[in-house]
Amino acid sequence: MARYTAVIPSVRTLENTFAYMSDFSKAQEWDPGVVSAHQVGVGPIGVGTEFDLVVKFAGRRMTLRYRVEAFEENHRIVFESSSTVLRSVDSLTFVSRPGGSEMTYVADVRFTGVASFANPLLALGFRRVGDRARDSLRSILGK
Repeated sequence: MARYTAVIPSVRTLENTFAYMSDFSKAQEWDPGVVSAHQVGVGPIGVGTEFDLVVKFAGRRMTLRYRVEAFEENHRIVFESSSTVLRSVDSLTFVSRPGGSEMTYVADVRFTGVASFANPLLALGFRRVGDRARDSLRSILGK
């Protein structure tokens, strides 16, 4: 399993930071590995809301359907995606800070099934991908 953790300060209010990050269709704005993203269906975001993200992965494009598994408004949201090849869990927690807010982003990714033998290789490249997304988020949320 590959795990990546980043703490990202924001000049935005807690409510604004949470609203932006809980809309996973915005991932294409801050994650260079996401080609496109959209919410499946309509309605407010909460447990059960789904998002389709098309990601660049090992030179190919793959669609991952993420589902909101936990939702505590302005505090915590968890997105999960599972396929025959990959399982991803993104846990985001938020706190208010003087002058804005702060988000802790924890991403756990692992290959599943016959691809699980490659998990050690996944961990090697995952840090680079995470660093790019972290830097982009710091730029967006720091404004």
